[in-house]
Amino acid sequence: MATLNGAICTARTAYATVEEGVGGSAAHSPTPVAGPEAFRAAARVPILVDWRLELVQVPVTDVDRAIAFYTEKAGFTLDHDHRVTDELRFVQLTPPGSACSIALGTALTDKPAGSAQLQMVVSDIHAAKAELAGRGLEVGEVQEFPWGKFVFFSDPDGNSWAVQQIPARNE
Repeated sequence: MATLNGAICTARTAYATVEEGVGGSAAHSPTPVAGPEAFRAAARVPILVDWRLELVQVPVTDVDRAIAFYTEKAGFTLDHDHRVTDELRFVQLTPPGSACSIALGTALTDKPAGSAQLQMVVSDIHAAKAELAGRGLEVGEVQEFPWGKFVFFSDPDGNSWAVQQIPARNE
C-alpha cells in the first residue's frame, strides 16, 4: 500500500497462468501477477503499449455552473479552463486520487447535455457519501448489490454518476 497526495493506493493482484522453469518445461502454476502483467500473461499476447483512459467528455449547458458543481459539490480539482476561441472553451477537472479526468466546455461535443453516465470507485462508500453530502451534494442512500455498494448522484444537467465500493475479492 502506498500514498499519493494523501490518497491510499493499493495494487490489485490477479492470477494468471505463467510458465515456470526453463528448457521448454511444461509446468504451469497459478502465480500472482499484478497490474497489466496479469492480462499479458493470461492472454499470452504481447502487449506493447499500456492503454489508459484519461479523459471523458461530459456534455453540459452552462460551463460555469458545471465548474462550480464539480469543484464545490463533488470535490474535483479544476486542472484547466482555456478559452481557445470565442466558440471553443476547454475545461478539465479531476476527481480526488483519479488518473482519469472529465472534459467539459463549449463546442467540444454534439452529445446532448445530461447524456453522460459515469462511474468512480472508492475504498469506503460510507465515507464517500458523507464527504459528498457534507459538501451539500444531494446523494442517494447507499445501495448494496453482490457486485458492490453504490451511491448515485447527478450534476445540474442530469449527467449521472455512480460511486462504487468494490466488494472484497475472495482469494
